[in-house]
Amino acid sequence: MTGHIVSNTGPIIALALIDRLDILNSLFQIVTVSDMVHKELLAGGASGYGLVAYQKASWIKVQAMSTAIEPLLRTVLDLGEASVIQLAREINADCVLIDERKARKVARDIYGMKVIGTARLLVEAKREGILDSVQSALLKMCDGGYRIHDDIISYALKEAKER
Repeated sequence: MTGHIVSNTGPIIALALIDRLDILNSLFQIVTVSDMVHKELLAGGASGYGLVAYQKASWIKVQAMSTAIEPLLRTVLDLGEASVIQLAREINADCVLIDERKARKVARDIYGMKVIGTARLLVEAKREGILDSVQSALLKMCDGGYRIHDDIISYALKEAKER
């Protein structure tokens, strides 16, 4: 994988949970988050997961959208997800990194975008020799409170030839 990716909040937090934000930097030439995702990450919620790792990742570019979020995106997705899709369209990014099913479907089916999720990213990292075990990474994410559907975990492990 190469090129330019725009990431949502969840995958950044998930990768920070396992201390592997570097995977994004290794697989993509440019990693961008929208200013809205940036604000979500800085707010950190009650847990503050990922904040320190995110703040240290100076290679992640924060970019504001140049136009307002499309009404369709605003009505069907949360602001972070909508801003990821809107920004990726504006800057002609190669793909978006989103884990939420509805947002993935909107990006892929309505806007024709290439969409990957955190589990897929881990499989690609293993294929590139950046990660030793997809299973241990996914387990650590889940243990940290990140939710990934069992079917996605099974598929990722099969793709990574760990099952």
